[in-house]
Amino acid sequence: MNLEELLAFFGRHPYLSMGLAGLTVALIYTEIARLFRGYKALRPAELTGLINRDNALVVDLSSSSDFEKGHIAGSKSVALSQFDPESKLLANVKQLPVVVVCRNGMASTAAAKRLKKAGFEHVYWLDGGIAAWQQADLPLVKGRK
Repeated sequence: MNLEELLAFFGRHPYLSMGLAGLTVALIYTEIARLFRGYKALRPAELTGLINRDNALVVDLSSSSDFEKGHIAGSKSVALSQFDPESKLLANVKQLPVVVVCRNGMASTAAAKRLKKAGFEHVYWLDGGIAAWQQADLPLVKGRK
């Protein structure tokens, strides 16, 4: 396909052309916004490295019953309804890496955004949540601690 044929296609299909242009702009905007948002998604293997290398604090936003069914070793349980960046748990760790996790990765993104707005320097969230952790065949700890 050459440029002449491409321009002819755009002329014959203006709505498809506008849709393609709109989707392209939306994708570019989303990727640029992701680069500048200040918090980063981690895959399970990256999280294990961050825990082992930098002693990251892992905050699990799952309900108490879900936390007891299985959580990442060393993670701290904080119910989503009680999550507060100014809590005692988080007050002295603004310089340390903080990773928020939930069951599927949805609630943790909002929590990561709140941490970044509160002045935390190294904020991460587990992409896919505990479900992704399990899919990677990584162990979970049962019980309260």
